[in-house]
Amino acid sequence: MSDAIEAARSISDAIAALAPDSDQPGSFPVEAFRRIREAGLLAAPLAAELGGAGLNGAPETAHELLLLLKEIGRADLSVGRVYEGHVNALQLIQTFGTDEQIEQAACDVTEFGRLFGVWNTEARDGVRITPNGGRYQLDGAKTFASGAGQVQRPIVPGALPDGGWQMTIVPMDAVETVIDPDWWRPIGMRASASFRIDFTGVEIGPEALLGEPGDYHRQPWFSAGAIRFAAVQLGGAEALLDALRDYLRDLDRTGDPFQRARAAQAAIAVESGNHWLSGAARWVDLSPDRKRNDDPSPAIAYANMTRLAIEQVCQTVMRLVEESVGARGLLQPHPVERIVRDLTLYLRQPAPDAALTSAGAFTLESDQRPSELWRNG
Repeated sequence: MSDAIEAARSISDAIAALAPDSDQPGSFPVEAFRRIREAGLLAAPLAAELGGAGLNGAPETAHELLLLLKEIGRADLSVGRVYEGHVNALQLIQTFGTDEQIEQAACDVTEFGRLFGVWNTEARDGVRITPNGGRYQLDGAKTFASGAGQVQRPIVPGALPDGGWQMTIVPMDAVETVIDPDWWRPIGMRASASFRIDFTGVEIGPEALLGEPGDYHRQPWFSAGAIRFAAVQLGGAEALLDALRDYLRDLDRTGDPFQRARAAQAAIAVESGNHWLSGAARWVDLSPDRKRNDDPSPAIAYANMTRLAIEQVCQTVMRLVEESVGARGLLQPHPVERIVRDLTLYLRQPAPDAALTSAGAFTLESDQRPSELWRNG
């Protein structure tokens, strides 16, 4: 077991115990991230030479990263959502950033414990980036900005006048934005603080531009990023199975044959999710260079299948656990009630139909035998 995963396991029970306190509208798991910071896990996505654990997309590290994300998700899905954004941001910076940007990001994490994120989702009033005398002005807002008010270095993509999609690194402590917490009134994931943020009037220098226009959507990495949030979701399914086991033990009902049958079905589902993560990790390890021009279709299809398969795993586990615990286990403050709410919302990721039809198109249009479609993975 790697040091990063051992560190995550050493604090996961404590983070899980904190989750009920932060499960409030407008809240944020500050104490959980203090423990993550002290355990060295904010730096884990940095390359080893930058003071991290090397989980930066380097070959042979993808599975370890997914297991780390799963462990954080098992502790608290809201914490996992924000932590996954931190991982995503640091991987993007280390891939597309200048040497200066990479060094600054590493310093921000290792010296100051700053939290990173990626805020890409928007409505009709999305972010626009306008050149202005050697600097750049931002106008418009982002929605579902997880970690709002706590993430100090978000990657904020926006539209250039020519239609290009440009990433920026916004130093939140040096600019003024308008955060709308009332926008976030969810059924679950309350502690992720996924507010609406208006960046209108923010000015940044050229040093804040990350990569070239279009880099954010570079494939297969844009679609393959779904395996990260799928890993966090699978952690939630594992937490539900843990909670079911504790529930039945407390009631001395582990010998009930129907409960045993449901527990077995849930365990089968979770284990299938672990196999999907393992397979997805092999595809990531096969394509370590995001700037390479290999055919992205197989990796995209596999990532989409992984995402959808783990969504089904989570739905199956939720149904089985709900049937097992009955109404009593769905009352606050039982952990099943909170985890089901969080997972219900977190599973609603963008464009599931497009992910499904993309995987189907690759399957139908390939001339390879079904057993050979993903043989390289």
